[in-house]
Parts: sequence; structure tokens; C-alpha cells
Amino acid sequence: MKALHIITGLGVGGAEQQLRLLVRHLPVQCDVVTLTNPGPVAAGLAADGVRVTHLGMTGNRDLAALPRLARIIRRGRYDLVHTHLYRACLYGRIAARLAGVRAVVATEHSLGDVQLEGRPLTAGVRGLYLLGERLGRSTVAVSPTVADRLTRWGVPAPRVAVVPNGIDLARFAYDPAARRRTRERLGLPADAFVIGAVGRLAPGKRFDVLIRTLAKLPYDYRLLLVGGGPEEGPLRRAAQAAGVAERVLFAGERPYVADGAPGPDLPALASAMDVLAAPSAEEAFGLAVVEALAAGLPVRYTSCPALQDLPPEAAPDALRVPCDADAYARALTEVRAAGPGPRTAPEAARHYCITRSAARLMDVYASALAAPHTPVHIPVQQGASPS
Repeated sequence: MKALHIITGLGVGGAEQQLRLLVRHLPVQCDVVTLTNPGPVAAGLAADGVRVTHLGMTGNRDLAALPRLARIIRRGRYDLVHTHLYRACLYGRIAARLAGVRAVVATEHSLGDVQLEGRPLTAGVRGLYLLGERLGRSTVAVSPTVADRLTRWGVPAPRVAVVPNGIDLARFAYDPAARRRTRERLGLPADAFVIGAVGRLAPGKRFDVLIRTLAKLPYDYRLLLVGGGPEEGPLRRAAQAAGVAERVLFAGERPYVADGAPGPDLPALASAMDVLAAPSAEEAFGLAVVEALAAGLPVRYTSCPALQDLPPEAAPDALRVPCDADAYARALTEVRAAGPGPRTAPEAARHYCITRSAARLMDVYASALAAPHTPVHIPVQQGASPS
């Protein structure tokens, strides 16, 4: 089998790094097309030996990208096209049909109740999503929570398959030597209690709550923010206003594997942390939480479907906390008072091993390839845009 993955961009993000991890574990030949932003993950894929093509879209309404993408699909003689993220799902499904590929699978990484990849769920966004969905064979939800949201939106349940995000357990295993090196490199005191937070620096992640939390905690607590995004400036100003700027470390976007890039990678940063805090009120999966569990960290979170879909005993040191600075201050104080644990991965982390997710996805591929062709008529909806 020969598969083409189409994704909106390849900067450092959860969906982007998940794609690289999946491609490493899928037993099929895979190429990748990125519509925009061939960032660090593109370089990582290329280092893995994956052919990556940058389509060079100039904007959300660059309709000239459709025939270019269709030509790439046609020339590649792909058996299956797999799309990721909203814009790539819309353009990729159409281009695949134009190229004559009927086996089209899309993964829904980021659908919430009120937003999709940070954009409000307007009638236009939903309408385009549902029109594009009809062009594929299957939509993959990264959690049962997302599958339920898709069916409530109007996607027929038989077209929805649950394939959870996967993690590389060995990569995230706690490494005491990496902990020492990373703390020294970042200037974190060896005896500091480091609160970790991982994700895009966007309003929905609510990292502002953690800055207010830090102001309520003793001086030897530190906040290590891993990620980039539009909220970095406001968060820096909030830290300054709260009087904790010297206790907040912005580590920037960090890949799973450094690939020669300067600075520690994400697993090394996880080893340097003492607890992970995730105050986002709405998540599609909660990948950062599961990765933290793989690193043996205690976790305090507000929303994590990956854990909410499992029994509590699968992750006994992962507890829900209201999205409130006082609540997080109490919870993190209790974590420190309890003392360090053994830093071993609980059952919840092992449940989401990447090899299991890759095997499930292969079942979805097999079903998509076996399904009979059904012609689809797509009406034109005025006033909607893939923005």
C-alpha cells in the first residue's frame, strides 16, 4: 500500500508530531504534503527518510492549490489519502477525488464543543466541514469524546472510527541524567519544584491561570512553559504584572526528537519537571497529559478525554482540578507535600502506546480500501470559507 498524508502545516504541534510518530510505525510507504509552513517537523520527517512536499498555499482561499494537489496525488499513484487538520481535510478530500482516489481517511485532532483548532464553530465552518466529510470514506476521532461530538454534528456514526493518539513510551521514560542536564542548561535550580505546562500558547490553553497560580506559591516554585503561539507576549506581560517573571521560563516549541536542533527535546523537558499542570477547559484528547504520565509525572488537569475515557485506577496520580488559580495552587501544594513518586508510567500511558494506535489505523485503512464506490454530489454553499 502507498499512502499520502496531507496536513495543514508542519510546525511543532501535537497533530504534526503525532503524524511523524505514526508514519514511523505504519507498515506502509508514506509520503507527506504540507499545505503551508514546512517547519521543524518537516525536517524531522525528511530525516526519517519520508518525502515531504510543500504545496505553498498562499492563503485559506488559494483555490489554485487544488489542481496542484490533485496532480501530486495522481502522479504519486497513491492507494489512499489521509488528511489531518481542518484546511488540509477540506482541500485534501476534494483533491483526492479529483485525482481519482476514493479511499480517503481524515483524522479529527482538535474538535471541541465550541471551537475547532482555536476557531469558533460558526455555521460556515460546520457546513464546510460536513460537506467535505462526505467526500471521504472514514473520519478518525482521537477519542470517544470527539467521536460523540462528530455524531452530534451530523457525521453518520458508521463513518466515525476511534483511533486514539499514540505515544512513544520509550522516548518519554524518565531519565535522571537528562533531568540534571536539562535543569543546568535552563538555569533551573536543582531543588526547585518545577511545574510543567505543554501546549500551544493560545487563549484556550489557559496558561494565564498557572501564572496567577505561581504568584500564590513560594519562591522556589518555577513554571516551565513549553510551546509557542500568539499568547506568548500577553503571558510574559501577565508574569511581569504578577511579579513572577523571573520564575517563569518560556522554553519555546520543542520537538519530540531534537534532530540536531539546539536545546532539549520534549522528553528531556518532561524529565526536568516535577508535575504537569493542564488548565485547558476543553481538549480533544489531552496528549500532553498522557506524555507526562509516560514520563512518570503526577498530573493535575482540567480536561483530558484520554483519561476520562479510562477507569480512574489507570492513572491514580492524575486528578481533575477546576480551571481556577486557587484550586491549582492547593492541588500543586499537595503534590509537593506528597513527595516524589517512582516516576514510572501508569497503565493509562501504556494503553496509548503508538504501536496499538498504528494497528487500529491499519484496520481503518483496510476498510476504506475495501468499501464500494458511492458517487457523492456536493452542493455549493455560499459565504463559507476554509479559514
